[in-house]
Amino acid sequence: MTKPSSTTNKLETVEPIGLRVLIRKDEDRKQTKAGIHLPDKIEIPTLTGRVVAISAMIDHDEDYPVAQYDKVLFNPKDAIPVDFEGDNRLFVVPVENVVAVFRKSD
Repeated sequence: MTKPSSTTNKLETVEPIGLRVLIRKDEDRKQTKAGIHLPDKIEIPTLTGRVVAISAMIDHDEDYPVAQYDKVLFNPKDAIPVDFEGDNRLFVVPVENVVAVFRKSD
């Protein structure tokens, strides 16, 4: 009788290292704000997404007001795609490329 492998039930995660965050990019829009539907080959590029994970360095540094689940605006120039899911919407992004955090006023 063989023992079940302990690695078969473990979930794989992606943890950014250094001054980086993991962002799930919002889906590209296929319709303009005016309601015009765009052809499949034309999309409005989206630079917004949700922070999925932050590195330990950022988590302990008060100079970076970015937290998990924040909606952010980011520059995709140095973003590294993560081939983790079929939709390829995960990116490791240097924290200096996060240019804004969306906040709701109280």
